[in-house]
Amino acid sequence: MVSPRHGLKRLSRAIGVSLSAVLLGALVRTSTASAQCGALGAPAGHNTACGDNALTNNQTGHDNSAFGFSALFNNTKGSDNTAVGSNALLNNTATAELSGTGNTAVGSFALQSNTVGNGNTASGDGALFKNTTGSSNSASGDEALFNNTTGENNSASGVQALVANTTGFNNTASGGFALFNDTMGSSNIGLGVNAGRNIIAGSNDIEIGTAGTADESNTIRIGNNATQKTTFIAGISGTTVSGADVVVSSTGQLGIATSSARYKHDIRDIGGASAGLMKLRPVSFRYKSDPSDTLQYGLVAEEVARVYPELVTRNTDGKLQSVRYLEFTSLLLNELQKQNSQIQKQTNELQTQAKQTQGLAQRLQTKDRQLAAQQREIDALKQQNASINALSQQFAALEQQVHAATPQGLRSLASK
Repeated sequence: MVSPRHGLKRLSRAIGVSLSAVLLGALVRTSTASAQCGALGAPAGHNTACGDNALTNNQTGHDNSAFGFSALFNNTKGSDNTAVGSNALLNNTATAELSGTGNTAVGSFALQSNTVGNGNTASGDGALFKNTTGSSNSASGDEALFNNTTGENNSASGVQALVANTTGFNNTASGGFALFNDTMGSSNIGLGVNAGRNIIAGSNDIEIGTAGTADESNTIRIGNNATQKTTFIAGISGTTVSGADVVVSSTGQLGIATSSARYKHDIRDIGGASAGLMKLRPVSFRYKSDPSDTLQYGLVAEEVARVYPELVTRNTDGKLQSVRYLEFTSLLLNELQKQNSQIQKQTNELQTQAKQTQGLAQRLQTKDRQLAAQQREIDALKQQNASINALSQQFAALEQQVHAATPQGLRSLASK
């Protein structure tokens, strides 16, 4: 972008007037053609002009101060304005009593194009140069807010800060060339040299120490990945909060892993995908950059990549960097559910076997009782058999006695 600053300065040199020369001429009062300083009388009061053509066309404006060639030259009704510098507030042409008031311009061509804007402050050559109706703007630095026309409530501090802004409002730029290309974006904050320089039409961005990305909105960027390698933020460590886990992408973007179905598609069961967990090797280790040399536990990204390439992260150079440990929660849960299902199945089988065993035991008990009854019957039969044997023995003895007896004995027995 070609800066208009040099052209303006060439114009100033061609006119041959500078603020110091004006003041010097005012002091010596060498002729009526020289710049004159002093309070202006009617038709308005409390005005001070010092410099050729300063406040020349003022009509009803009051409490104005103009120092420099053509400072507040076209002001007619604007009041409470201060212009210091050649052509400062040159075109302030308020047509109403309450317009074009309360402006402060310090620097050549500062607020030169302002017509009815109120409450603007411009400090620096060409600061708020093109502002016409914009109000409540503050520009500090050469050509800060140079192209602003109707934008309001902007604050620019630094050389060419917010230089391209035309209609954007509520922007804050602090640092040389901060928000340099922002033309119509609003509510942006740029802190640091070249901060937010890439933003053109985006709004609601906060850029601290980074050029940002063109046309993004509602974004906060802090630092530069190519420069800043370590971050310390007070008030986090040791503070207990509840909420979602924060994750960081390989580009440094912070966020949370959303889980609502409205953010997802292609939802399906994990199935056998969790079987690969058994192929991973849990390890203990110590970080090379850890001065405390604390013992850690985890996985090795290179080993995980061979099993689950989607569960590793890479840096901007494409090199392996970390493991997406949060994703393992679902995989472990899936394996746990599978194991629980297997355990439940085995439990059911054991319960069925236990019932079968109980039935067998009951049948065995019945058999045992039957066998006991049969044994008792056998024992009773044995007792009966023993009695029969005893009787048989008695009969046998009697038979022997009978066979041994003589006929005489039988007759004797018979006579008895």
